[in-house]
Amino acid sequence: MLKKLIATGAIFSCLAFVGVALAENTGGENNGHQAITTAQIACVGVAVNTREAAIDTAITARGSAVQSAYTTRATALSAAYALTTAPAVKSAAKTAWTNFKTSVKSANTTWRTAKASAWSAFRATRIACKAPVSISDGGNSGSEVN
Repeated sequence: MLKKLIATGAIFSCLAFVGVALAENTGGENNGHQAITTAQIACVGVAVNTREAAIDTAITARGSAVQSAYTTRATALSAAYALTTAPAVKSAAKTAWTNFKTSVKSANTTWRTAKASAWSAFRATRIACKAPVSISDGGNSGSEVN
């Protein structure tokens, strides 16, 4: 909850900056290219903050899901090794590991989907900002955790 409040506050402060910066311009040309306005920079800044908040939420959820999978596996394996016959232990242990793999795979799939969505929304917003790619950090998307 606190992270959401902080992220929301950051977004609103960036939006306030965009309002102030709308009339400003960095002035001049950018090495013969389109001049970059402070409004464009601020707009991309808001897009970056939104992307980062979404990624933070998604990676936190992934971590929690993986943690839960490990806890559940430990409990299931403990119960499996409390059984009294070898076939029962083997079956329960196999089920514990299968459920663990399924849970971790689901957490990773959810993470990758959320990450891709955050980056896609960022790219769309950057384009809507009419900001040149030169002021974007989008080239670093490959550095994310898989």
